[in-house]
Amino acid sequence: MDDFKSLIRHVPDFPKKGILFYDITTLLKQKGALKEVTERLVDLYRDRAIDLVVGIESRGFIFAPTVACELGAGFVPVRKPGKLPAEAIVETYDLEYGQDSLEVHRDAIREGQRVLLVDDLLATGGTAAATVQLIRRLGGQVMGAVFLVELEFLNGRSRLPDVEVRSLLQYQE
Repeated sequence: MDDFKSLIRHVPDFPKKGILFYDITTLLKQKGALKEVTERLVDLYRDRAIDLVVGIESRGFIFAPTVACELGAGFVPVRKPGKLPAEAIVETYDLEYGQDSLEVHRDAIREGQRVLLVDDLLATGGTAAATVQLIRRLGGQVMGAVFLVELEFLNGRSRLPDVEVRSLLQYQE
């Protein structure tokens, strides 16, 4: 997997000045990369009896549905405000460069369902923490949060103190 690090493009000053963006599209276009990444994400939770896999808009949608299929689970999209057609609940959170909100359908998760959060990147942890809050507000049991990339130097894990956090690629700086 460390070879995959060389395939991730670093884009300075995106989406704002001072932010270094880790662009996974350069990894995904490589033949077999998406399949290998998905297999490794699935392997981490194959024996956990996951009911639902939650993917966060937008790059979480790349991995979460495929992981859900491989685990025999359902897929639940967590979206930016105004994108879901039925009644939704909202969670607002801080980003490293501002504030944002996420929504999930009110009927997306039932009490006691075992839920895995899947996303492309863990940075400061605000987006993941907001998603965990949404899952729990609906009665879901968070079985873990798994990411392709983790920027360890931003300590996003600290925002998820009681969640098992796993990542395939870690960056120290």
